[in-house]
Amino acid sequence: MKSITYKKFDPSDLDSLDMQELMDKLAEFFLQSGFQSPYGDEFGEEDGNSLDQLRQALRQALEQSEEFGADEQMKRLMEAFRDMAPEQQQEMIEKLIERMEQEGYVSVADQPPQQQAQQQQGGGSLGEEGQVRFELTDKGLDFLGFKTLKDLLGSLGRSSFGRHDTRDLATGIESGGSTKPYEFGDTINMDVTATLSSAIQREGLAMPLNIEYKDLQVHQSEYQSSCATVLLLDCSHSMILYGEDRFTPAKRVAMALSHLIRTQYPGDTLHLVLFHDSAEEIPLSQLARVQVGPHYTNTREGLRLAQRILNRQQKDMRQIIMITDGKPSALTLEDGRIYKNAFGLDPFVVTSTLEEVSKCKRAGILINTFMLASDAGLVHFVEQVTRLCRGKAYFTTPYTLGQYLLLDYLNNKSRTIH
Repeated sequence: MKSITYKKFDPSDLDSLDMQELMDKLAEFFLQSGFQSPYGDEFGEEDGNSLDQLRQALRQALEQSEEFGADEQMKRLMEAFRDMAPEQQQEMIEKLIERMEQEGYVSVADQPPQQQAQQQQGGGSLGEEGQVRFELTDKGLDFLGFKTLKDLLGSLGRSSFGRHDTRDLATGIESGGSTKPYEFGDTINMDVTATLSSAIQREGLAMPLNIEYKDLQVHQSEYQSSCATVLLLDCSHSMILYGEDRFTPAKRVAMALSHLIRTQYPGDTLHLVLFHDSAEEIPLSQLARVQVGPHYTNTREGLRLAQRILNRQQKDMRQIIMITDGKPSALTLEDGRIYKNAFGLDPFVVTSTLEEVSKCKRAGILINTFMLASDAGLVHFVEQVTRLCRGKAYFTTPYTLGQYLLLDYLNNKSRTIH
């Protein structure tokens, strides 16, 4: 006879803990951009990747049980954590880190060999906990991107999302339109019923049935354009100044857009370019670790790099999505030196930057700008960019950036083609 064994609730049993929900609560910690970080100051770390910082972030998440939803078993687990002795709490945190590593959300690695050698020369111990570091894995990044995308689309009232639909019809595998006579070059997506009907109307029911070229009918499917996008992200120092973190929400949106393209628009491409004193392309897998620095805003160099990337793409649409909160304040000179001027709109910097915008227009590259600030200099510059390239400009905030950007991406291609 089958029996069920009941046991007393054991706080050390973490099998019931929803790791995805826990990862969601740790998102701010994983994506921190250097804005008033409570972790870096205490432990002497600037990038927030030490294991001690992860332990502290987990402790804070576990102590805030009211944020974990209405699951009674989880609530009891969180309440039990607060009643534990410090040694038991530490043991639970260590087990949580092990589970996060086993499920592939983070990877834990010891210090690099160079630091190990230096520490050995200095007589230190290789087992010091402060030297152990962790990395957010591709699975962890993918989950954060999916969760952000789901939250953003949910706030827009969209239950589902799909490929970029247009009003054009083409022959393809998925039929979504009416039948048309076959023309040379069409995909052989044969409408058998319409083809036979055409032959019967001409020949009658005599067998064998003679099917001629003009009888051939094929299904039409909705034409769906492909798009190459460069996300141009400002990481100058102003992105974390003035009492507001503007860079972390921008990173969240970048991951959400990456997840949307990878899962729903496999024919599209997305590249990420950071611009500051200069500009550089980075893999999306490195996005969570990017932080702002004491940099100026070299918009022209970012546009140059984005243009080189897009010129290699053979797509129906090529566009630049620029997220910034400051006017151009730096320029790369011909000899490689960086010219900087943060005071007002420098005519030399602005003119050179607008020349690069004109090159994008001549190459058929659209520029859409999302402004995270409203100072007169930035607004004036963005107005000139929009006028030159016939793109769009959005004045938004870190809280509404994702909604504006995703709506623009989902609707952009049909508006541009037609």
